[in-house]
Amino acid sequence: MRVLVTGGAGYIGSITTEELLKQGQKVVVFDSLQQGHKDAVLPEAVFVQGDLSDKISLENVFQSYSIDAVVHLAAETVVEHSMTDPKKYFHNNVINGINLLDSMLKYNVEKIIFSSSAAVYGEPVETPIQETHPQNPVNSYGESKLMFEKILDWYHRAYGVKYISLRYFNAAGASEKLGEEHHPETHLIPLVLKCALNYKTEKEANKKVKIFGTEYPTNDGTCVRDYIHVVDLAKAHILALEQIDELGARVYNLGNGDGYSVHEVIDTAKKITGADIEVVFASPRRGDPAVLIASSSRIKEELGWKPEHKDLESIIQSAWSWYLNHPERYSR
Repeated sequence: MRVLVTGGAGYIGSITTEELLKQGQKVVVFDSLQQGHKDAVLPEAVFVQGDLSDKISLENVFQSYSIDAVVHLAAETVVEHSMTDPKKYFHNNVINGINLLDSMLKYNVEKIIFSSSAAVYGEPVETPIQETHPQNPVNSYGESKLMFEKILDWYHRAYGVKYISLRYFNAAGASEKLGEEHHPETHLIPLVLKCALNYKTEKEANKKVKIFGTEYPTNDGTCVRDYIHVVDLAKAHILALEQIDELGARVYNLGNGDGYSVHEVIDTAKKITGADIEVVFASPRRGDPAVLIASSSRIKEELGWKPEHKDLESIIQSAWSWYLNHPERYSR
């Protein structure tokens, strides 16, 4: 099978590509490199630089390669920014997604795995969150993901497109080769570990971690999130591709079912790195739910998915090891 991975030079996309290659699949990566890194695309994959807004470049990919299925990860993802610049999120996550679907139809590609998000649920009314939970996004990022899920369902009904939507909770960790490097970085675990690196190397910059809000209705007042190892997440895409023909149209949560607060993440990172990580407190960010914990029972029962790295320590340790073994991270 030849798989087109949009956003395949990004954090999750590059590691999903790595897992696809391990399974013997042929991979074409399509990425604008706005956030991705060319160095993160393994040499066994074909890399095409392009933007989903460019219909000609997109169609050239389908013309040049016999694509059998698509893994769609390209998106605007920073929740905080989605509250101040929603048009960017609707343009990139919805309109550009329609460009991709229309190209798929034109070239008779009927299978797509979609990178969705727990942000589609908004503030949970019950935890752990199941796929049947009400969907009331509190930010335009989650709204854009939910919109595209609905579009996928209509393309399934009208045109026979088969899709599996994977609602990610918080991806974290690293493989041996590839890890997380965003510019700017907004995710908690890499921010904490970069502070630890600066502490170890006696750099003055970025030695403190900012905690946004300390009065949430949680045990210690900070947000609680469900962290899933990025390799476990990537392997779920493999299972989805293998079984999409039988399923046709499905939605799955991807998380560990355990929640950890911001303070717990920082304390675990301190233990692993041995660094005295300092914190500063700031106002809560708009659009941040207090608690997001997944129920992933559906994907376990239906696809046989089983996370191999459930505990927070192993997730953070893998990310820390990657930073230590790749001090330059990515040059491009």
